[in-house]
Amino acid sequence: MADQAETLREMMKHAPDSKTRIITVASGKGGVGKTNMSTNLAIAYGKIGKKVVLMDADLGLANVNVVLGIIPKYNLYHLIRKQKTMQEIIMDTNYGIQIVAGASGFAKIANLTDEERNNFIQEISALSDADVIIIDTSAGVSSNVMGFIAAADEAIIVTTPEPTAITDAYGLIKIIATEVEDTNLGLKLVVNRVKSVTEGKKVAERVINIAGQFLNLKVDYLGYVYEDPIVQQAVLKQKPFTVLDPKSKAALSVQQLVSRLEKVEFREGKGIGSFIKKLFSASA
Repeated sequence: MADQAETLREMMKHAPDSKTRIITVASGKGGVGKTNMSTNLAIAYGKIGKKVVLMDADLGLANVNVVLGIIPKYNLYHLIRKQKTMQEIIMDTNYGIQIVAGASGFAKIANLTDEERNNFIQEISALSDADVIIIDTSAGVSSNVMGFIAAADEAIIVTTPEPTAITDAYGLIKIIATEVEDTNLGLKLVVNRVKSVTEGKKVAERVINIAGQFLNLKVDYLGYVYEDPIVQQAVLKQKPFTVLDPKSKAALSVQQLVSRLEKVEFREGKGIGSFIKKLFSASA
C-alpha cells in the first residue's frame, strides 16, 4: 500500500494544472431523479458555452446513456482494463456535451489493481481541457460514491419531498460529515419534484437545519426542480427534458440551478490534478 501511495503522489506532480470544475451529483436513495438531474444539468451548462463532460460513475447500473438515447460502443470498463483510452471511449453527443459511459456490473474502483488504478489516473487526466465535469454517481453511500464526493469541487445532493428521500439524504450528508475531511467541500442541496417554491424551501430548511445543528456541517440550498409531466415523457422518449421542451417548468428550473452555480456561489475549479489526488488518496 505504501508503494502504491507513493506512486500516486509521484503521478500527481505531473497531472495537468487545469481549472476544470468538477461537480459530483449524488443521492441517498434511488428514484429521486439524480441521473436526470446530472444529464440535464450538463446540457444546461453546455448551453451557456461551457465545454462539458458528463461521466457516468455508476459502476453497477450505469444509465446516463439510456436517458440520452445513446448506445455506447465502449465504456469505463474498457478504459480500466486498458482495452481503450479515454479518447476512444469518450463520446460526442447531439446535445452539446461529451459523455463517458459507465461500466455496468463493475465492482469498485477501490478494488482495482495498481496497474488498473494508475492507468485510470492517467486517462482521467485527458479530460483536463473541459470547463466542467459532472459526475453522476450511483445512489447510496458506497465507497465509490464517497470517493467521488470527497474528490469534487462541489457535491450536489438530490432529494425529493418524500419522507424516505429526505431521511436518506440526511443519512448521506451524515456520512459525508464523518468521512470527508475537506470541510470546504461545496455541499449543496437540490429538491426535485416540488409542487411549489414553498415546498422546496421547507424541505431544504429541514435538512439544512438538522445538518447544521447535529453535524455542524454547512449545506447550501441550491434550489428546486418542479414536478413536471415533461420529465416522464422525456424518459420514455430517451431525450433530455431540457431539449424536448426548453421552456418547460423543469427545464427552466435546471437553468436556474446553473445560473446560481455560476453567478451566485461561483467556486473556481481546482482542476483534474486535485480531483485525482483526492479520489485515490483514501484507498491508496
